[in-house]
Amino acid sequence: MTIKTTGLRAIVAATLLTGGGLLTACSSSATTSSTPTTATTSCMPPAGWNSVVGTKAAGGAAEYNVMSFDGTEIRVHWFPLSTSVGHAVTAPTVLMGPGWGETGSTDTTSGGLFGSLDIAALWKAGYNVLTWDPRGFGKSGGAAQVDDASVEGRDVTRLISWVAQQKGVELDGPGNPRMGMVGASYGGGIQFATASQDCRVDAIAPMIAWHSLTTSLYKNQTVKSGWSNILTAGAAAAKLNPNITQASTDEQATGVISPAEAAFFASRGPGALVAKVHQPTLILQGTVDDLFTLQEGVWNYELLKKAGTTVSMVWFCGGHGSCLTDPGTVIDEGSMSIEWMDRYVKDDASAKSLEGFEMVDQAGTTYTAPAYPPAAGSPVSAAGSGGTLSLTADGGSGPATASPSRSGASAIDAVALGVTPAKASNATNVSIPFAHEAVVAGAPRLTMTYSGTSPGGSRPTRVFAQLVDPTTGIVLGNQITPIPVILDGSTHTLSFPLEIVAFTAATGSHLELQITPTTVAYAVPQLGGSITMSAIHISLPTATNLTEVHG
Repeated sequence: MTIKTTGLRAIVAATLLTGGGLLTACSSSATTSSTPTTATTSCMPPAGWNSVVGTKAAGGAAEYNVMSFDGTEIRVHWFPLSTSVGHAVTAPTVLMGPGWGETGSTDTTSGGLFGSLDIAALWKAGYNVLTWDPRGFGKSGGAAQVDDASVEGRDVTRLISWVAQQKGVELDGPGNPRMGMVGASYGGGIQFATASQDCRVDAIAPMIAWHSLTTSLYKNQTVKSGWSNILTAGAAAAKLNPNITQASTDEQATGVISPAEAAFFASRGPGALVAKVHQPTLILQGTVDDLFTLQEGVWNYELLKKAGTTVSMVWFCGGHGSCLTDPGTVIDEGSMSIEWMDRYVKDDASAKSLEGFEMVDQAGTTYTAPAYPPAAGSPVSAAGSGGTLSLTADGGSGPATASPSRSGASAIDAVALGVTPAKASNATNVSIPFAHEAVVAGAPRLTMTYSGTSPGGSRPTRVFAQLVDPTTGIVLGNQITPIPVILDGSTHTLSFPLEIVAFTAATGSHLELQITPTTVAYAVPQLGGSITMSAIHISLPTATNLTEVHG
C-alpha cells in the first residue's frame, strides 16, 4: 500500500522537501452513569439501513463508493481483519477518520501524522478497519461542511449501515455492528458529530479535537491566522462550503470574520452536541496544541461528565504543535486508544484503560488523578506594573526555533514552528516566583488596569499574553492568549483567563508573564499608539494529590 499525500500531510511533505434527517430510531447504547458502560443490543438501526449499498470502485480491493443520504458518493476503504490474518474471521470494527483536507488512510504499515493510530495496529488488536474520504475531500463528492452533524455525521451513519452488511462484522443485532471510532483532529470532531446521533457507536477516542471553532480558531474574536492559513492551504484542492473560503478571504483582509461567518462556524460544533454523547469517551488533547488547545478538550470533558457519560482525559505532549520539551515515556496515545476500544467495544473488563485524568509536564513527568480538575492547591500569584508598551510589529512573540536532534522532534515541526509563539523582545514582563514546588494544571487568570491610544482602523485592538520559562526560553505549552483592549485614552480594567498550561515549578524558580503587541499565532491587530499598564495581576492554579506515573 502507499500513503496518500493530501491535506496537511502534503504541506508537511512539501515543507520538508523545500525546507434523510438525523438518526432518531436509536436508544442509547451506553448508560449515563459513571459505571463502565458495555455494549448492548437495545440500539435500533435507522429505517432502511439494509438498503445502503456500496459499489466497487477502481483502485484496489479495499475501494468502494457508498451513497449517502442526499445522493453524494462517499469513498470508503474497507480493511476487514480477514485480509490481515488470511482466513475468515468475525470481529468488531473501528472507523478511523482522517484530518482536515486528508483522505482516508490506505496505508497498512505506518502511523498517522499526529501520532494517531494506523490500520496495522488496529488489525493487530483484532479489529476490522474502515477509513473514508470525508465529503469534499479526495474521491468523495459534495462540499466539506466542517464535520456538520446534519451532513458529515449523517454520511458516517450511512457508512455504519454499510459496515453492518459486510462479512466478518460482529453484530449486536441486525444493522448494529459492534464498533468504535478513533482519529485525530477533523477525524476527532466527526466522532462527536456521529456519536451524538447514532447509538450504534459503542465507544469513541477523539484525539486533538475541538469544542467550538469560534473559541479555537477565533479566540476572543481574534483570528488564529497562523493555523488558519495552514488549514486553508491544506484544503486547497478540496470542495468547500463557500462560507469557509469567504471567511478565509475576510480574515486575511481585516483580521476578523463577519457575524454571519462566525455563526456558520458556531453551528458546526461539536459544541452542545457533546452533551448528547453517551458512549464511553477517551479525550486525548495536546499540551502544546496551539490550534485546538487544552481548553477545547476540557469543555468537552465537562459536558460529558455533566451528562453522566463515562469519560477519561489525557494530556500528552503533541497535537497541532511542536513538542519543544521532554514528551516523557509513559503516555502512548495510540495504545491508550486501543485499550479504550478493547474495554468498551470488545467489552473486555480485563483490558487496561485509563480511569480519570492523566497529564505530562514540561520535564516529561506524568501525573494521574481520579478526575479533572485535580484537587486544587493554593494559587501562585504575582503583581507588577508594566509602564508603556509601544504597539509595533517588531519584537513580538515567535516564531519558535528548535534543535532538530531534540527528543520528541516530529514531522509536524515543519509547519508548526513557523506559527509557534516564542519569547518576545518587545513586551511588558512580570516575574512570577515560586516559594514552593507546585504543579500548574489549569488556566491562569490575568487582571490588568490600563489606558492607551491607537489610530483608527478596521483591525481589532489586541495585546497578547504568554508565560515563559526563563530556564529554557520556551513559552509554556506554546500557548498565547489574545486580550481585547479598548484604546480610547480612558482607564479600563479587564480580567481574562489565559490558555490552560501544564507545568511543574521547582522551589525558588520563577516564570515570566509577557504582554506583547503581536504574535505569529494570530492575525496582526491594529498597530500604532501605545498602552500603559498601571497594574497587572496574574494568578496560576495549582494541583495537589496527583500521583506520579512511571513507565
